Amino acid sequence: MAGVVSAGHEKTAAAGQEILQAGGNAFDAAVAAMLAACVVEPTLTSLGGGGFLLAHQAETAENTLFDFFTQTPGSRSDSDRLDFYPIEANFGDSVQEFHIGLGSMAVPGMLAGVLTVHRRLGRLPLKRVVEPAVGYARGGVRVTDFQAYCYQLLDPILMATAGAREIYAPAGHRLRQGETLRQPQLADTLEYLAGLGDEGALRAFYEGEIAQQVVKDCQAGGGCLSLADFANYRVMERSPLTINYRGVQMITNPPPSAGGALIAFCLELLDRFDLSQMRFGSAEHLTLLAQAMRWTNEARRSHLDGFLFDDAIAEKFIAADLVDKYAQPLADILGQGVNRWGSTTHISVMDDEGNAASVTTSNGEGASYVIPNTQIMMNNMLGEEDLNPHGFNQWPVNQRMSSMMAPTMILKAGKPQLVLGSGGSNRIRTAILQVISNILDFGIPLAAAVEAPRLHWESGVLHLEPGLVEGSQAAQFKSEQWGTERVLQWQQTNMFFGGVHTVGLDAAGGLQGAGDPRRSGAVAQA
Repeated sequence: MAGVVSAGHEKTAAAGQEILQAGGNAFDAAVAAMLAACVVEPTLTSLGGGGFLLAHQAETAENTLFDFFTQTPGSRSDSDRLDFYPIEANFGDSVQEFHIGLGSMAVPGMLAGVLTVHRRLGRLPLKRVVEPAVGYARGGVRVTDFQAYCYQLLDPILMATAGAREIYAPAGHRLRQGETLRQPQLADTLEYLAGLGDEGALRAFYEGEIAQQVVKDCQAGGGCLSLADFANYRVMERSPLTINYRGVQMITNPPPSAGGALIAFCLELLDRFDLSQMRFGSAEHLTLLAQAMRWTNEARRSHLDGFLFDDAIAEKFIAADLVDKYAQPLADILGQGVNRWGSTTHISVMDDEGNAASVTTSNGEGASYVIPNTQIMMNNMLGEEDLNPHGFNQWPVNQRMSSMMAPTMILKAGKPQLVLGSGGSNRIRTAILQVISNILDFGIPLAAAVEAPRLHWESGVLHLEPGLVEGSQAAQFKSEQWGTERVLQWQQTNMFFGGVHTVGLDAAGGLQGAGDPRRSGAVAQA
């Protein structure tokens, strides 16, 4: 089968390509790429993490969002014995604190998601779909410069436990660029699970020795996970959040995840303004983008964060009256009337039958705990400040966690034209938003739209990538009226601004793809 895969590593994309060439469809390719990413992008995703897959089935024209993100445990542990402690990741321009340890681990959903999507939508046997990942894990993969950078950032996590050091420092020092990452125990684990089939693998991971080992270690070492937490985990199938923008349909991740709703709200704000009369990168264009991001954040605090689990919250949040309320301050700043128009990695796949998959997955930064004899590092989602608005160890029990991950598609006449998503925590939504706007508002070709410099507004700081404005012009974006306290001009492009790996159709209807260089993006075509 012909198709195209865009992903965060050349071998992730190649895994999907191999499965397409073997006769698999877009969903087989997505599953193969997800498993391969767990091997070759191990600091960004893992079978111990979770994510979301947005699927478009060509035969039925059905759109489904598979939610296999992490779940909070059924009970909280005594904080006095909780294995939960901070580490610092040094990004150069800033230092960020994360919490790791057994007490930071939420119930993983990644393998359940892989198996559910394969069982529901796949075509090839599970054993065949797993083969690329097994080969990479057993044969080893060269550490790329981007992966080496990730290892450096997360050094306090990768060196914190013997299990992690066995993977990332097998010779006593942290793996460097050009050296080989080998994971033979992970290869054995994948082969074992694939041999059991979808249902058997699900039981083995969530009820068998793997779950039992994790729970045993949590009970002994200060974690929160129980056997019931694993056994009761379920993948949720949701209807995507849908909006119309510039005459096309966008579908994305609905609540209780926040990222898709925030993208939708910000696009609704932009839809009130005529960007066709603006020059890309002009002061007017950048002001509109920055302020749309600012007022989306304001709306989030007032109308979304405390209501993500309410019925019909998506419809309420993007309702015209609420959007208009926040569009008016933009109109006042621009002097323009309001018009009524309308650590994470991503994989995008389309095949020539019209099937499409947009999948974003994450392991957080990793808890440093590695499940014995599997080389699977567990997530640290309970140690992610952004995911714990009630405070650490105050999370609601047995609840699907919210996320900024927002796998997204653009449809025309009900058929996928553009499939995209991004890694990057709070920058996921602004990265996706800008690529969509670049293509639909300015007609920029796919690859150029992905590579174009970005901005991000958050907490009074406007971040600008190189190439947007000259140094002397940056001061004009600092304004009390705009809510911008500081303008930070980055000296080079950076993974901070996301990694929007994208596939779509060109003007002639042919398949094309673009990997985001900020996160070592790669494209493979079958």
